[in-house]
Amino acid sequence: MIDLNRIEGFDWDAGNREKNWQRHRVSTGECEEVFFNLPLLLRDSPGRSQTEPRFLALGQTNTSKQLFIAFAVRNEKIRVISARDMSQKERDLYEQSNS
Repeated sequence: MIDLNRIEGFDWDAGNREKNWQRHRVSTGECEEVFFNLPLLLRDSPGRSQTEPRFLALGQTNTSKQLFIAFAVRNEKIRVISARDMSQKERDLYEQSNS
C-alpha cells in the first residue's frame, strides 16, 4: 500500500488534466484536495497497468464533492490518471468504511 507521508506533490499530465475536466468536470485542484481531506480510502488497483503500480482513492473535496481517483506514484509525486464523481456503489463503500 502507498505511504502518503512520502509524497512530495503532484505531477500533472496535460492530457489527463484536460480529459478529467472535459469528461467529468473535475479540476486539478479538486483532485489535490481529496488527498488532504479525511476520510480518505486508498486501495491498490491490481492488473490495471503493466508498467507501474496503480492505486484508487475515494475521498472528498473541500466542498464535500465525493470523487473516485485512479493514480500512480512517480518520483514521489501523485500522478492522477483519471478522476470522476463516485458511483453509487463507491459512495456506499466509502460511507460504510467511515462509519
